[in-house]
Amino acid sequence: MVETLVLKVDTHRPDPGKIRTAAEALRGGGLVAFPTETVYGLGANALDGRAVLKIFEAKNRPADNPIIVHVSDRRDAYVLAEHVPEKAESLMDRFWPGPLTLLFQRSEIVPIEVTAGLGTVAIRMPSHPIANALIAEAGVPIAAPSANLAGRPSPTSAKHVLEDLSGRIDVLIDGGDVGYGVESTVLDLTSDPPTILRPGPVTFEELRGAVGEVEVHPIAKADVPVEVTIARSPGTKYRHYAPAAEVVVVEGELSRVVPKVQELVDARRRKGERAGVMATQETASRYSADVVKVVGSRTDPRTIAKNLFRVLREFDEEGVGFIAAEGLDPIGIGLAVMNRLRKAAGHNIINV
Repeated sequence: MVETLVLKVDTHRPDPGKIRTAAEALRGGGLVAFPTETVYGLGANALDGRAVLKIFEAKNRPADNPIIVHVSDRRDAYVLAEHVPEKAESLMDRFWPGPLTLLFQRSEIVPIEVTAGLGTVAIRMPSHPIANALIAEAGVPIAAPSANLAGRPSPTSAKHVLEDLSGRIDVLIDGGDVGYGVESTVLDLTSDPPTILRPGPVTFEELRGAVGEVEVHPIAKADVPVEVTIARSPGTKYRHYAPAAEVVVVEGELSRVVPKVQELVDARRRKGERAGVMATQETASRYSADVVKVVGSRTDPRTIAKNLFRVLREFDEEGVGFIAAEGLDPIGIGLAVMNRLRKAAGHNIINV
């Protein structure tokens, strides 16, 4: 166990001294958790294989789950990737810095610890001021998965990071709550056409508008279990985003979803279980349960994405053993929300 140093930093005016302290820890082979615009990341020097291995140890992360490399200058992509295709340049022009991760063939400079032994490397350039300042000050690319214990809901606040990793990491930069609340979109550029491996804030519709034909891998839809022998991207092989409670997702017409959710909750409560509902603003008043939590509004699915992981963690805090969650249309960022929810439920989905 180590004593985790917590540095509170203003997102819009990052304190250079505190950023320097965190960057020194990274250069020294330490682990630093920091906010990005998506979720909090757990960073190590991406060019130091031994440092990267500490990430796996701190998170209890499976060794065959690759890690995204974060850069503060797009020119770094040309060093980390063996080849940067024309489509990648168009995507970087439009979406970097931002929540889009691009998968390339790796160059020899990238340690195999980062790529889990694969021949590809995932790279993104975050837009969060603290993340960018940290990477630039460190002077090295930063390998960073989400800053949580493996399998748990991803952290969208410093509080969540401490719940999972206090004493396991060297430094935590507390930059307040994040913006998007779900991890970046991962687009595989080694396939033709490019393929979404993990949906996120940059949507299928936006990517198709930028580069033409784009496919969505069945893993990204997550509507049925898909056997994965090799994880080409984070979030594709193992159970992710899951609270301690059992989760069931009810999908279909809302007029049928609401009564089915209530039926499931009533059945669990009759057995003496503490049951909760993950509802939207439009439906919350229609439920009776031990705990009803509003995750956001159906008219603005980005609010649902932003609050999803926080609400899943809050159900755990309230001792709920069963959660019935309303489904959402998998359109736009709704695809990312449903990817996370379906995986949190272990694909325990009821269609009505």
